[in-house]
Amino acid sequence: MTAIKLVAVSGGLGHPSRAAALAQAITMEIAVSTTIEAYTISVADLVADLAGVVSAKDAPPSVSEAVKQIESADALVVTTPVYRGSYTGLFKHLFDLVHHEALIGTPVLLAATGGSDRHSLVIDHQLRPLFAFFQSLTLPVGVYANDSDFTNYEVSSDALKERIRLAVTRGIEHLKH
Repeated sequence: MTAIKLVAVSGGLGHPSRAAALAQAITMEIAVSTTIEAYTISVADLVADLAGVVSAKDAPPSVSEAVKQIESADALVVTTPVYRGSYTGLFKHLFDLVHHEALIGTPVLLAATGGSDRHSLVIDHQLRPLFAFFQSLTLPVGVYANDSDFTNYEVSSDALKERIRLAVTRGIEHLKH
């Protein structure tokens, strides 16, 4: 079986990051079910370069490489912390630089982290519309995690681990080519 190029994008702005830990846990669960070539993009690593970029053609090499990885992915896992009811601004800014036709039909597993369960609607009310714009195939089950699902920035909750398994199980056929 040919490996699928899976790009995990974490919208967390710091290190360590619950969003990055969630992206890693989801990626590892996908690797159990299919052969992947995994790449990780952390917005936290791009903060200094990304903030001043006005267009993709003027982006510094680190941002250009991130955009190229996203645009050439066979599948994406996207995670973001929830700030004020939405994804982080720099997460959105990174996707503003992605060509509007680059992700047509690309499977995307949506995930988010937040301080409480009341932020869980970000998946359906913020992330799904963003990737609908790109005409991506958002997978049927998203993964939301609150702060209590982590210990030392590692997924520790059995309930979260089960949600990750469910999301991957329900979406895996869309990830395989």
